[in-house]
Amino acid sequence: MFRDEDIKQLENIHELVRGPNYVEVICGCTSKKYGDQVGKLKISSTGQFQINCECSAPSTCEEVGVLEEIGKLTPEEFEKHSREKEGGPRKWKSNIWVTIKGKKVPLWKSGLMRYYKHASNEGKLGSSSRRRGTFHRDEFLLCSKCKKERRFRLRTKQECKAFHYASMNNKWKCSDHPYDKIKCGDEEERASRKSCRGCPRTSTCKGCTCCVCLGCLRCRYLDCNCRTCVDFMQNAQP
Repeated sequence: MFRDEDIKQLENIHELVRGPNYVEVICGCTSKKYGDQVGKLKISSTGQFQINCECSAPSTCEEVGVLEEIGKLTPEEFEKHSREKEGGPRKWKSNIWVTIKGKKVPLWKSGLMRYYKHASNEGKLGSSSRRRGTFHRDEFLLCSKCKKERRFRLRTKQECKAFHYASMNNKWKCSDHPYDKIKCGDEEERASRKSCRGCPRTSTCKGCTCCVCLGCLRCRYLDCNCRTCVDFMQNAQP
């Protein structure tokens, strides 16, 4: 990796720095509300991507404490931080850009993605401190009254438990949603939006080991007498 002939193809990238076992470039992500958020992308020879957030107002950056504690952000985390509370699918390869000949070019077009190795970045995604509790993908439940599917986000143990009990209720309806105020008259999510279910690997994942849980102590409960929980507690490793 990072041979002279390879680096020549990247020489037009603005502020490219080459180290002994890494390359570093200035990158950014654009928010419709807050504008450009700038960071520094470091690509190691192992294929790991890390971004150091360089907010224009670091004193108010919510990621400062995180950066001091666990180091640089994953591209997914940087995109989420830059486009906080904005809708739409998370596509960091398209939304994060570098500057080439004065133009913003998405990562997937820049030539840098050839160095990306999923296995090297998967270890960071698997860390509970890095993934911020996104192991359980979003689930949908059908309202018994209006027959519309409603989203349940499973980011915390409380959210997982709320969905678990709701899924066992054959008469569950929109007004029973524990967190969102939903009425049967409200529109159902579009199919394109439903395809985004929170996988930390890719926004439109159909199901993988990063987002599909087959049972853990966050979604299985000792005080629940359903067959799923009972079987898990009886067969789980101590």
